[in-house]
Amino acid sequence: MTNDTLHPSALARINGVPLHAVSDQLSPDELRQRACTELLRQAAQAAGLLDANDTPPADGVISEAASSAIEALIGKNLNMPEPSEEACRRHHAAHEATYCTGERIRVRHILFAVTPGVDVAALRKRAEPIFLDVRCHDDQAADRFADAARKFSNCPSGAEGGDLGWLGTEDCAPEFARELFGHIEVGVLPRLVHSRFGLHIVEVLEREPGVAQSFESVRGAVANSLRQQTFVTALRQYLRLLAGEATVEGVELDAADTPLVQ
Repeated sequence: MTNDTLHPSALARINGVPLHAVSDQLSPDELRQRACTELLRQAAQAAGLLDANDTPPADGVISEAASSAIEALIGKNLNMPEPSEEACRRHHAAHEATYCTGERIRVRHILFAVTPGVDVAALRKRAEPIFLDVRCHDDQAADRFADAARKFSNCPSGAEGGDLGWLGTEDCAPEFARELFGHIEVGVLPRLVHSRFGLHIVEVLEREPGVAQSFESVRGAVANSLRQQTFVTALRQYLRLLAGEATVEGVELDAADTPLVQ
């Protein structure tokens, strides 16, 4: 596929089972998510964990029975060893900033909102020249960022020049916080930031560093982080195995990480 939305006449299938109605327009991420879920649903049926008469979802929402069966299937087939003490200590040492508390940033942004049916490729093409403009002029007297926020941002903060004030990690969506916290960058970030809300041009105005936490005080959080990484890796490998054994039509499963395993 060359577009970021599925053409309404294209019908994606897993082993002949349609993933959507002909008239639906899905983003690549939505389509991959449905494909991965359907691979797991069918694998659960093949393993005898789900009734063969379970109905494939027409809208991407699987039955409660299918959800439970997929959970059992994953538990049975994914090998996820417990992280060792040494691995936990290495991870903590390499990601100390992640385990700080009290870090705050003063930030403003320009939001290009992703709404149902939006052409993400077109949205990115709209955002990129504005991003380049404000980044190239962020050291000049004229406040190009604030002007652009008032003109283009889909966030109410646009009326205030995009100003979001001081934020802590708890004030942000997790995927947004990952891009902003635990770094040293100040100024317009050198990339568009993706979140569940859309594409953001972000400027960090100030940073207040947090307080580093000892390994002993965050041991549980470190272990959980490594368990999640192991789970994500194992699930991706399992999905690749299932895809390799299935007849997959109209969807490219290796094009990007599926939201199912993010």
